[in-house]
Amino acid sequence: MKKFVLQKEEPRKRPEDYTIPYADLLNTKQLDAVFHDNGPALVVAGAGTGKTRTLVHRVARLVESGVNPSNILLLTFTRRAAKEMLNRASKILDERCKQVQGGTFHFYCSMLLHRYSDAIGYPSNFTIIDTADALEVIQFVRTQLDLHKKKKRFPNKNTLLNIISSCKNKNLDLRIVLQEEYPQFLEQEEKILKVAEGYEDYKEKNFVMDFDDLLIKTREMLVQHDDIRIKVASKNQHVMVDEFQDTNKLQAELTELFSSVHRNVMAVGDDAQSIYSFRGADHQNIMDFPNRFGGTKLIKLEENYRSTPEILEVANNLLKQANFKFDKQLYSKNSQGELPALVQTSSEHEQSRFITQVVLQLREQGMDLNEMAILFRNGRDSFDLEVELNRKNIPFVKYGGQKFTEAAHIKDVLAHIRVLVNPMDTIAWNRVLMLLDGIGPKTAQDLFEWIRLAKNPYQLDLSDTTSKAYIDQLKVLSELLVELKEHDHSVSKVVELIVDYYRDFCKSRYDDYPKRLKDLEAFINVSDSFISLPKMLEELALDPITATAVDTEQKTREEAPLILSTIHSAKGLEWKQVFIIQCLDGIIPSAYSVDDEKQLDEELRLLYVAATRAQEMLYFSYPVLAQSVYGDYFTQPSRFLEDMNEKLTEQWKLVEEEQDRQQLPDGNENLLEE
Repeated sequence: MKKFVLQKEEPRKRPEDYTIPYADLLNTKQLDAVFHDNGPALVVAGAGTGKTRTLVHRVARLVESGVNPSNILLLTFTRRAAKEMLNRASKILDERCKQVQGGTFHFYCSMLLHRYSDAIGYPSNFTIIDTADALEVIQFVRTQLDLHKKKKRFPNKNTLLNIISSCKNKNLDLRIVLQEEYPQFLEQEEKILKVAEGYEDYKEKNFVMDFDDLLIKTREMLVQHDDIRIKVASKNQHVMVDEFQDTNKLQAELTELFSSVHRNVMAVGDDAQSIYSFRGADHQNIMDFPNRFGGTKLIKLEENYRSTPEILEVANNLLKQANFKFDKQLYSKNSQGELPALVQTSSEHEQSRFITQVVLQLREQGMDLNEMAILFRNGRDSFDLEVELNRKNIPFVKYGGQKFTEAAHIKDVLAHIRVLVNPMDTIAWNRVLMLLDGIGPKTAQDLFEWIRLAKNPYQLDLSDTTSKAYIDQLKVLSELLVELKEHDHSVSKVVELIVDYYRDFCKSRYDDYPKRLKDLEAFINVSDSFISLPKMLEELALDPITATAVDTEQKTREEAPLILSTIHSAKGLEWKQVFIIQCLDGIIPSAYSVDDEKQLDEELRLLYVAATRAQEMLYFSYPVLAQSVYGDYFTQPSRFLEDMNEKLTEQWKLVEEEQDRQQLPDGNENLLEE
């Protein structure tokens, strides 16, 4: 008889055996989450309760306990967030933490689809199209179907893309999406379906995917190919998902598939901060997590490290009004502060004057402008304030707006790179060819038909399908593309050569070309950090750069600006002083939500998110009188503020300074004081 000696298993580490003093660094509930071992767990982390700190220490603890870092999957909503978390984990433990698989759902799905592209019938060099490209495809399909000249109202390309995306992200039939969101287009259902089908056919034929496809095709692949699912899920010994309240139905299903072997899945999020339903996020995902994953351990983080107790009392009061929620009570050991202010103004302009003067007063007391933020429900809510800030020469930045990679001049350069990576990318070719003088959609289409069959698709000057009038221009373009394709240049060198070629087009097309050329120079520098062209295209599509280099350059030369932001854009940020303006019924909550309990709850959560951005002082303000095209009318303050009694908030009365106005310097006739 043979003997086989089994080696002793190492005993599981106790808290005191770890090199990191977790118990000294974390509170009891955070410690619970960090030391949760096997099985599903849901960490409901209230605003400012150290959610990121908890995730970072959990990554470090798992690695320190012997889990192979490459068998840990950390899914976040931006790649930047994943990178920052893993950098922090590395600092408190060691470099092993950087080997953890980290990124967004879209990034991870893209990686899987490239790895197993054969299973989905795509080549491994498929490209990802962004929203602007998707709109061009929709418009192309719409035109092909002759739906762009309909006498009856037909959805424009933006609406069509939103409808198609809603069907996918919410896993709903077209008819249901139209009934719930676009009833005015119900009678056009059949034609809209044809556009949707044409859009899908186009992408499959040209080997491109949009963002929704990355999730859908990954789910289909894992459901239809059990061997791939088991291989993927076996590697994922531990799965962690940040901001789970912001996931859509597809992402919730993918979470289940990614963790289907070991079932060690931890979702972290705050049901009270679920505010992105317009993007397809489903609040129900976090509420249903314990049902989806049987035996879930529920851990609540309620100790807030950001705000004063007075601000948290207001936040708790808002939460009490919600219908669909996990019960929790935020508390803080921070020092006492002032009661949040409830400021009623006579008009929107008086509201702007009040905020401007408080901001100036705080700046005089030594507070930096960027430590203050003015938040609002809609971008248009700050128009009057922006005029007043300009009048007082107060520098400000408004969050929201065009992303760097969505700017036309950057997209033009990227289109040249996309055709190098995927010569079957029609949209990119269209953009490249239509830069040339005289070439329109018809000629571009003829050229593309030639490209499809050409031995070398980059030698456009050999095409016999176009007029000789374009040969000289096509020759210059061909020389560039052939040179870039045949020589092994670095990524930044490729971008530099394309920018040199594109420079004259930029000058002839844009009045503000000096600014755009500076952006392109910055883009050359940015591209130096990428190892390959496909990698650069993928990363820029999945995680766009958010500001132009010129904007950033200008801001660093001046005083750090005051922050103006929609509440949606402010999520995850914090400031010492926060003003929430236009707190009116019809604005927050919006007029469209008042008859729908679920939408009303989301509007309430929006105000909760805004309130919990404040560290030291919070202001709610609203005008009594508003203006419309029909004249002035009396307003109603937000219904969410009705229960804010004198124990929770302090009413501020605005009075005009009593002074002989003729003795005041110009421009100071209307000073306000508390």
